Amino acid sequence: MALLHDHLPGLTLEHLPLGSTPTPVRRLEADLVPGVEVWLKDESRFGDGGWGGNKVRKLEWIIPEAHRRGVRTLFTVGGIGTHWGLAAALYGREHGLRTLLGLVDQPIDDHVREQLARLQASGAELHRYRDQRRLKLAAPWLVARTTLRDRRMPWYLPAGGSNPFGATAYVDAALEIAGQVRAGLLPEPASVVTAVGSGGTAAGLALGLRLAGLRTRVFGVVVNDSFPLDAPVIVGLANRTADLLRERGASIDLGPLESVNVTMRTDWLGQTYGDPTPASMEAVAAAERDQLLLEPVYTGKSLAAMRDVGGRSEMPEPILWLNTHGPR
Repeated sequence: MALLHDHLPGLTLEHLPLGSTPTPVRRLEADLVPGVEVWLKDESRFGDGGWGGNKVRKLEWIIPEAHRRGVRTLFTVGGIGTHWGLAAALYGREHGLRTLLGLVDQPIDDHVREQLARLQASGAELHRYRDQRRLKLAAPWLVARTTLRDRRMPWYLPAGGSNPFGATAYVDAALEIAGQVRAGLLPEPASVVTAVGSGGTAAGLALGLRLAGLRTRVFGVVVNDSFPLDAPVIVGLANRTADLLRERGASIDLGPLESVNVTMRTDWLGQTYGDPTPASMEAVAAAERDQLLLEPVYTGKSLAAMRDVGGRSEMPEPILWLNTHGPR
């Protein structure tokens, strides 16, 4: 049973365990963010199907709901290097679901080439487009063709699985963090830092930290310019997630989250989504020297943000940083 069911005993939302919890926490090497107390929560260790990271946590809540709805195909979107799309394809296949992926071109480097090769070998049905406009135009045809084949509509999931079901994963993860604080494994963080590519992780954390009674604030390092990911968007998703939990039987005595409850910054984005920056490449190289595997367009940028502003008033310490990278 998920921690969320213990915390909200009336909750009827189904959960499918796909990884081992809790993911470990440890003090980060001092040379990575000099002069700042940073703790690491290693989400890369989550997942039992050969692919880890925060995307798998989301699927623990999405896959059971897909079965409850009786759908046969998950339809989702992302860049050609999408970690989310790969996780959906691999874990969906293990649990009897097809995956239809609409992919949009992004800047290509060795990491993206490797990801695309994994996607091509995943068993998912891939459709690649030059830009989001072309994908949006093609989406009705993809849905109609899949509906004809399956005799029922696919379930559309937004990029990153960031709907209220996906965000529920990080409500649960926030309760996990609170348990680790109570166990003395780390101090109560003043800030929790995560890369924000679609918003579900940040939204779930924002809601879950309040449910857990922690004062920790979410600092989101926005890495995607394909759609808005500002504070109103994040708290909007957090509040819709709270509504979902209430609809499924939970008693939640919290007022709505407001934009002041989270910080979202785009300073480390670079030119566009998927664009490695000099600062993110430097952060990845520094992490490798400490045997920490990152990539330059999500986790590298979040580490670069901590190296720039960690410990200041906007990102007070102690900081808890989520390594959400997925490869084994």
